[in-house]
Amino acid sequence: MTNIKKSIHGEWSSRTAFILAATGSAVGLGNIWKFPYITGENGGGAFVLVYLLCVALIGIPIFIAESMMGRRGRENPVNTMLNLSTEANTTPQWQYVGWLGIIAGLLILSYYSVIAGWASAYVVKAFVGDFINTDAAQVQQLFDQFIKSPLQLIFWHSVMMLTTLIIVARGVGEGLEKSVRFLMPSLFALLILLLMYAMTTKGYFQGLHFLFNVDFSKLTGKGVLIAMGQAFFSLGLGMGCVMVYGAYLPKDISIAKTSIIIAAVDTVVALLAGIIIFPIVFSNNLNPSAGPGLIFETLPLAFGNMTGGWLFGVLFFIILVFAALSSAIALIEPAIAWLIENRNLSRKLASLYACTASWGLGLITIFSFNVWSDIKLFGQNLFELLDFLTSNIMLPLGGLAIAVFSGWLMNAQHSQQELNLVSDNHFKIWHFLIKYIAPIAVFLVFLQVMGII
Repeated sequence: MTNIKKSIHGEWSSRTAFILAATGSAVGLGNIWKFPYITGENGGGAFVLVYLLCVALIGIPIFIAESMMGRRGRENPVNTMLNLSTEANTTPQWQYVGWLGIIAGLLILSYYSVIAGWASAYVVKAFVGDFINTDAAQVQQLFDQFIKSPLQLIFWHSVMMLTTLIIVARGVGEGLEKSVRFLMPSLFALLILLLMYAMTTKGYFQGLHFLFNVDFSKLTGKGVLIAMGQAFFSLGLGMGCVMVYGAYLPKDISIAKTSIIIAAVDTVVALLAGIIIFPIVFSNNLNPSAGPGLIFETLPLAFGNMTGGWLFGVLFFIILVFAALSSAIALIEPAIAWLIENRNLSRKLASLYACTASWGLGLITIFSFNVWSDIKLFGQNLFELLDFLTSNIMLPLGGLAIAVFSGWLMNAQHSQQELNLVSDNHFKIWHFLIKYIAPIAVFLVFLQVMGII
């Protein structure tokens, strides 16, 4: 295998395009609510410091490794792992790491699209004034009625999947790149607008204190493991997205530099979300630890009863939709690349098959909130079980495998050649982190989410 091979799908036109695309795949619904929520529960500023350290020591090294493996393989994750296994003179069974990523992407998108559909519906609800002058009971009733309607959920899920299909069917340059060049700057512009509003609220400084006050007495050992997990999951590692996007990366672009920029932007978005959300929460005497309900049950109440709430409610849910779309196109791309390369399908037909499969799987999530709500496995409904399987089992295993393969099995000279770092010391630091620190940390996260530690 030569390392001058190019992907048959095309390449990103520039480093900026790759940064926007990879950042888009990382920035999602979790950045908007999960990071602020778990930060508040785990020590505020102390948790943020640990999280940033974990991004540097775990997230960035694995992101670099997955991008590097993708660019060296230049194909879908299955073929890339097979090619790299041959090059490393090791078992071809490593191709199943690629399969793990592709399947995880399809499964995650199946329920991600449903939740993103909720955000789309709430753009309309905010626009027509459904939240104006409501109380907590009314907002709760509005949400309950919505998720108990299979037809409404199927409609909005279909809208999100159709939009995703239209984008990915157009290819790397015309579809993926053009969409993220619009989605990501728009998302940042909307975040800045909401930030400016948050700065005018009476709860602004209380929100900053809640998010950034360093109190290590509130940070437990479990909180440190949660920070590790968030650093890992926030960058979208272990699901094939980074690997397949790396396959479209031109040879002259530095993987290390772009990975650091992407991790930084992803973290900034999460912090901005917290700076925006918590002042609104505190200004309206709401519960900052509302978790998932913060988006669809708590914030609509705030938007409906504050000055300018109509406009800012619409903008907030548009942000959620944009974040979800930029992640959706990344989640489906590994499967599309496999269908094109291994089944000789056209781009449009491969996109149709992959999106249809994910749409069909999404019905499991939709029905778990209504007609199948009584079905429980291991104490969880079908959506919760699917989320646990992908986020807590498949992704950590994929990330662990990438760290082990790139650190222990790949030829160090090949890695160094692909990364082209400015000095041998920089490569040695990365190689040490990917060989020892990252695998141990991800393994500990895996044990924590499984309830073993």
